[in-house]
Amino acid sequence: MDLVFSPEQEQLRASVRRFLAEKSPLSSVRALMDDPTGHDPAVWRQMAEQLGLQGLAIPEKFGGSGFGFVELAVVQEELGRALLPSPFTATVVLAAHALLDASDPAAAEDLLPGIADGSTIATLAVSLRWDPESPALTAERSVEGWVLHGSVGQVPDGHVAGLVLAAARTPAGPSLFAIDAASGAPGLTRTPLPTLDQTARLARLDLEGVPARLVGTEGAAGTTLRRTLDRAAVALAVEQVGGAQRALEMAVEYAKVRHQFDRPIGSFQAIKHKAADVMLQVESARAVARYATWAVARDSAEVPAVASLAKAYCSDAYFAAAAENIQIHGGIGFTWEHDAHLYFKRAAATRLFLGDPTFHRERLAVAIGL
Repeated sequence: MDLVFSPEQEQLRASVRRFLAEKSPLSSVRALMDDPTGHDPAVWRQMAEQLGLQGLAIPEKFGGSGFGFVELAVVQEELGRALLPSPFTATVVLAAHALLDASDPAAAEDLLPGIADGSTIATLAVSLRWDPESPALTAERSVEGWVLHGSVGQVPDGHVAGLVLAAARTPAGPSLFAIDAASGAPGLTRTPLPTLDQTARLARLDLEGVPARLVGTEGAAGTTLRRTLDRAAVALAVEQVGGAQRALEMAVEYAKVRHQFDRPIGSFQAIKHKAADVMLQVESARAVARYATWAVARDSAEVPAVASLAKAYCSDAYFAAAAENIQIHGGIGFTWEHDAHLYFKRAAATRLFLGDPTFHRERLAVAIGL
């Protein structure tokens, strides 16, 4: 990738944008905010059957299309722009990439096809404080295999996931396990959590002797989890760029039609400056997110550093764009009826998810030796 998308990738973007405009307008997003599952199963199936989005970056031998992280980033940006409520990030970005990186062909062959065809919703239950070496869960051997104990909070879409990949401590070190939550998983309790952003769901998982399958080599999950979280940070940064771009567009569109003193408010210098500052931040965020995407696609040694750089900068840019969108809209921007608050809440929530900007700046400083 040369920081410019190919014609085929732009066609993918156009197809996804059309699909989301038709299937998930903001009126549908609002309706799903009160839905217990938090997403529309029909749209989820159509994403898989009509566009093949869930299997886009999964190798063909596991039922996917065999594309790469760049194509996945194109989709993530459009999902962020549309605020689609769906378990896509949990399933495709977190769980599928953890499975692919775990070096367990048997587990990949068993579990990835369900993700690719949309029949499986999956998630990754791991401490999001970027401490893969110290999982919150513990694992012990039983007569019939492994069982897990403990609790994990803030698991994305953990309340609906049929497949839960969980990090747990074993005598050999951090290990990755698969839990078949779709079959009941005795000992597993899932509690939906209240969230600032009602378009994205989190859950607390409590495990008491839950049977699980070891994925990969015992004690070797630390590297897998770090790589997965790096990729997820980049994917989230790309999603934030999509949301920030749409917030900017909303502000500019309103500034053109809202009149004060017999002229559009966009003609006033103060509004021009706000819009120009946001555009600069959004374009800068786009540049850093695309470079980070390129680094992941090339499996560059820079990934840990640029993942934190992208997550920190794009988080701030999205939050600024969403806040200025409300300011430019004035009083109406603060109301529940206006959609500006939906982007503000997503910006605030994703700013904290997978580490806030301060954490990632510190991580970046360590990565580059400062």
